[in-house]
Order: sequence, then C-alpha cells, then structure tokens
Amino acid sequence: MNLQTQLSLKKETKNAIDYSSKIVLLGSCFSENIGNKLGYYKFQVTQNPFGILFHPKAIENLITRAINLKMYAEDDFIFQNERWHCFDAHSSISRSSKNELLNNLNTSLEKTRKALLEATHISITLGTSWVYRFIERDKIVANCHKIPQKKFLKEILSVNEISESLEAISALIKSINKNATILFTVSPVRHLKDGFVENTQSKSHLIAAIHHTINLKNKTNYFPSFEIMMDELRDYRFYTEDMIHPNKTAINYIWEKFVNTWLTQDAHSTLQEVENIQKGIYHKPFNEKSEQHQQFLKKLELKKEKLIKQFPFIKF
Repeated sequence: MNLQTQLSLKKETKNAIDYSSKIVLLGSCFSENIGNKLGYYKFQVTQNPFGILFHPKAIENLITRAINLKMYAEDDFIFQNERWHCFDAHSSISRSSKNELLNNLNTSLEKTRKALLEATHISITLGTSWVYRFIERDKIVANCHKIPQKKFLKEILSVNEISESLEAISALIKSINKNATILFTVSPVRHLKDGFVENTQSKSHLIAAIHHTINLKNKTNYFPSFEIMMDELRDYRFYTEDMIHPNKTAINYIWEKFVNTWLTQDAHSTLQEVENIQKGIYHKPFNEKSEQHQQFLKKLELKKEKLIKQFPFIKF
C-alpha cells in the first residue's frame, strides 16, 4: 500500500552542483533554509546580502542596482522606531547609525555584483506576489519596516508583471555571466496574513510566471519546493507550531530531494565527509581530558587537513 504521493524529479546532470560551484541564493526565507544547509556542508555560498526578499520586484531591484553599482545615498533611507531603514532591504539590515547602514548597503552591493559575476548557480526563491507601494515615493518596497499601513497601497503582481520581472532578472544576470545556471523555486511558506484564497492566488501567479520564463530561457530551471511540501508532506506534523512554516523534518526532507536532484555523485561523497567532521566538532565528550577523546581529536584534525587540502576554501 502506497500512503504517499511522490513527485518524479529528474536528476540534473549537465549543470549539477559540486564543491567547485559558487552558489548565490536570493529571495524568501526558504532560501535561508537551503542556504544554511549548503553553508553547513561547506559549499561556496553567498546568501541574501540584503536580507530576506519576498517578491520578484525586490530581487530584480537588488540585481539591477548591484550590476550597475548604483550606490545608495542618505536620502534613500527612512527613520522609524529609532532605527534607519532602507526600503530595498530587510529589517535585519537596518541600523541605529545612518552611516553604518550606508556603508553596509554599498558594501553589500559590491559583494552581490562580485558574487553574480563569479556564480555558477543562482537560486531565486519567490515567496509572494503581493507587494506594498509606499505612497509618498510611489515605490514598491521590499519591506515595510513596521511603518503604519496607511502609508502603503497593497497590490498583487499579475502573471505578466512577474514574468517581465523574471525575464529582466535572467537578462541582467546573463549580461555579466552568460554561463550561470538560474534555478527558480517557490517558497512553501504560506502567507496567510494575506488570506487563504489570496495566498493561493499569489503562489499561482508565481508558479505560472516562472514556468513561462523557463520556457523562454536556456539554463533556467525550476525546483519544486512548494509542490514537495504541498503534495508529499501534506500533513500538519511537518509544520512548526504556527502551522505555516515547514519544520525541521520538512526542511531536511526537501533538502534531501534537492541534494539527490542537483548534486554530483562526487559532491555527495564530500558532503558525507563534511558531515562526519561537523558531527565530530559538535560532539560533547564525557571527559575532555581522557586519552580516548584526545585520540578522537587528533583523528578529527587529520580529517580536516585532508579535506582542506583538497578544498582550500573550506573553513571549520
């Protein structure tokens, strides 16, 4: 008896990820989950330099500014709740010092441009089609920074608007890095504050637009994070207590699907070596001074040295 419906995922062979790959992850909070996994296993990752970005317009804006190195100035900021914010970035980037925010954002722009130039793979996770327009500046924002809602207009991006944004993102990336593989995915996190029906409408716009873009572009791919969560893990035991976000079990499950689909066999083997070392590092001995534990540490150091010799960028 089969008690689960499973997606049929085709193994990527031509543009698969290995430990020489340089990966850029941008977008919704689910990109953080996969990015953290890649970071834990010591892949070369650049992850959300402007913090979490939920919708395609915010990601397009970041990529456009980064590629053109359109630097920020003080009049790009707004002061709210004793902190300086930028409408193009997540609140985690906000600072109490205007100069610190300015320096951080412009440094992040340069970092993003360099990462896009060097990337072999660029993963973009879209969370929502709903956007907020700051009325005073007639500007779609990446984050409202808890500014009163009456100062914004709430809008939903059409499939055509999202398609145009994704096509612009692809064209911008290809203009500086024609060999990069672009991987789109839709976050399985439900935005229920928008409403149940509105969330479904939002996700459907994203999925339709992505597949329209994939049909137009080469080396542009789709990984079905959303579908895996909705169809293979369709049970609330795979959610956190808020019943909205995937829990650790779900994240690990989707990660395994990603690994089996996108990683080379050699990368699988190296990943296992890294995992053994990581487990050793976090191991808590009963007696730190025991001979047995000292021997364990020596073997662990030898494993590290062997791996770092093969991959000098790895740091534990």
